[in-house]
Amino acid sequence: MGDTLSQKIIKNHLVSGEMKVGNEIGIRIDQTLTQDATGTMAYLELEAMGIDRVKTELSVAYIDHNTLQTGFENADDHRFIQSVCKKRGVRFSRPGNGICHQVHLERFGVPGKTLIGSDSHTPTGGGIGMLAMGAGGLDVAVAMGGGEYYITMPKMVKVNLTGALQPYVAAKDVILEVLRIMSVKGGVGKIVEYQGPGVKTLSVPERATITNMGAELGATTSIFPSDEITKAFLEAQGRGSDWTELSADEDAVYDEVIDIDLSALEPMAAMPHMPDNVKKVTEIGQIKVDQVCIGSCTNSSLSDMLKVAAILKGKKVAPNVSLAIAPGSKQVLSMLATCGALTDIIDAGARVLESACGPCIGMGQSPNSAGISLRTFNRNFEGRSGTADAGIYLVSPEVAAASALTGVLTDPRTLGEPLHILMPNKFLINDNMVELPATPEEAKDVEVIYGPNIKPFPESNVLTDEIKAPAILKVGDNITTDHIMPAGAKILPYRSNIPFLSQFCFRQCDENFAENCKAAGKGFIIGGANYGQGSSREHAALVPLYLGIKAVITKSFARIHAANLINAGIMPLTFQNPDDYDKIDQTDSLVLKDVFASLDSGNFTLVDETKGIEIPLVGIFTDRQKEILKAGDLLQFTKGSK
Repeated sequence: MGDTLSQKIIKNHLVSGEMKVGNEIGIRIDQTLTQDATGTMAYLELEAMGIDRVKTELSVAYIDHNTLQTGFENADDHRFIQSVCKKRGVRFSRPGNGICHQVHLERFGVPGKTLIGSDSHTPTGGGIGMLAMGAGGLDVAVAMGGGEYYITMPKMVKVNLTGALQPYVAAKDVILEVLRIMSVKGGVGKIVEYQGPGVKTLSVPERATITNMGAELGATTSIFPSDEITKAFLEAQGRGSDWTELSADEDAVYDEVIDIDLSALEPMAAMPHMPDNVKKVTEIGQIKVDQVCIGSCTNSSLSDMLKVAAILKGKKVAPNVSLAIAPGSKQVLSMLATCGALTDIIDAGARVLESACGPCIGMGQSPNSAGISLRTFNRNFEGRSGTADAGIYLVSPEVAAASALTGVLTDPRTLGEPLHILMPNKFLINDNMVELPATPEEAKDVEVIYGPNIKPFPESNVLTDEIKAPAILKVGDNITTDHIMPAGAKILPYRSNIPFLSQFCFRQCDENFAENCKAAGKGFIIGGANYGQGSSREHAALVPLYLGIKAVITKSFARIHAANLINAGIMPLTFQNPDDYDKIDQTDSLVLKDVFASLDSGNFTLVDETKGIEIPLVGIFTDRQKEILKAGDLLQFTKGSK
C-alpha cells in the first residue's frame, strides 16, 4: 500500500509519534511565516523563550495586515518586529512588499518542505506542493526555536479532478464547490489532496487559490502535486533549482474520495454569512451590488489581476458601485504597471489599494449600511467587513469584475468571447523590500525596540483540582474567531496590548462579556459545534485567558483554536452527549471536579449546581498536552523543558 503525497512529506519530517490517524505526531518545520497582526505576539513569545537565533531553514516576517496607520501603535509594532528579525535571524518583508501568502508563494515556497504560519491561510503553499499549515503564534515561535510542531495525524481526502474549466469559470468556483460538498467543518482532522487529470489544467496561482480557501473547510491543510507546471512557475520566478517532483503513489489509499468534473462547474458565490453557503450565480439572480473588492491572499495573483484588467478594459464601473482592487504583491503591481494593465484598471474607475490584506480583515473599505459587497476574499462572516448589516458574497475575480460593470450580480459568461491571458515566461524579480537579518556577530549590537503599546504576555492559569465558576457565556454553532476576538481597523492595532483588547472580546455576542468576566473573576464558556473556526489568531485564546476563562465546553472545536486554547492553558472540553448542551444556561453555577485524575482518564464530570445535575464531558489530551496544561501554558512548559 503506497503513501499519499502528504504522508510522504510527513514521513520525511517525522520526529515523534506514529503516523496512525488520531495519534499525535511531532514534525520538523523547515519554514515559518508570520504577519503583523499575529506576529508581534509571536515574537514577544520568542523573546520570552530566550531564543538567540532562529533554527529553521527560513523564517520570514511579513507586514501586510496592520498597514493602516491612524496612530503610533501599528508603526511601533512594525519597528519591534523589524528589530527582532534583525537580531534573531528572520527575514523582514516591509510594508508594501505584499501579502504574506502571495509573496511566500512567489519567492520562498519550496515543494516538499514543511511550513507553518501564524495565519490560517498558510495552506496557500500547498499550491506548489508544500505541507503548509496555519498555527497559533506560540506554536510558530516554538518552531522558530527548533521545536517540533504537533498535530493529530489526519485522515486523507482525495479530490479527484477531471475535465477542464470552461471560459469564465475559475479556481474560486472549484473551492466553492468543495465547500458546498464538505461544509466549513467537513475538513476537520483531514488533509485534502487534489489529484486526477484535471490538475494538469490548473496553473500554480489557480491551485494556490484552492488550497488557500481550503482553510475554510477546517482542514489541516490542502495540497497539490509538484509537477511540470510547478516547475515552470518556479523557473519563471528564477527559482527553478527549488523544484522537486512530488506526487502520491498510484496505490495510495484515501479515507474519502470526492469527484469533481471541472467542465461541469459554473460561476458560483458564497452568500452571507458563511463560506459554505454556496449557490450558482444564476440561481441567486441579478441582485443590486453596492461594492466590489478584488484582492486578498485568495485572488490577488498576476493572472487574476490580468483577467480583471481585460474585463474592465475600455469600460466604466457602474455608477452605483465602488470598485477597489488590491494587487497581492509588489511584483504583481509592478508587472501590471509595466504591461499597461494597471492603466486599464484605473481608467475603468477602480480604486487601487496598496498590496496588503486591507478590506479582507476589515482594514478599510467597509461597505455602506445594509450594502451588498462582492469580494474575491475567503471569509464573509457577519460583521467582518466592518459593517454589521452588510451582505458579503464571495466570488471569483471574473464574477466581481463583470458585476462591477453592470451594477448587479452578473454571470461573466454573458461577456462573450473567452479571455486570452498569457502568463510571462519570467516574472519581474526585485526583492529589495525584503531585509536580511544581521549576522550572528552583528546581531549582538542590535537592540530590540519596544513601543508603549506593547504589554506583557498574560499570566497563565494555575491549574487546580477543582474549578468552580459561572457559565459566563453560552453561544451557538460555528462561532468564529471573529466573534471571539474581532479584527478591523479599530481593534487590530492593539494586538500586542491584551488588557486593552479584552474589552472587545465577544462583544458581538454579549456586549457585557468582559465586564462579567471581571466581576466573576473566572468562568466557563459554553459553545456549540465547530467552535473557533476561522483565523489562527491566538488572541482568541489569550484574551479569554486574561479574563479568567478556565475551560471552554462545546459540542466540537476547530483544530487551530483548540490547540491555541491548550497553548494558553485553557482546557477545551466537549460534551459526551451533545444534547447536554441544552441543559446549561448562561449564569449557571458550574463545578469541574477531580481535574487531575480526569486529565489522565479523559473523562470529566461537570456539576451544574444551579440545575442540580451532573454532565459527563470528554477531554482527550496527549501526554504532552497534559503537561502543558499542568505547567500553565505552552510558554511555561517550553521554558521548563529547556
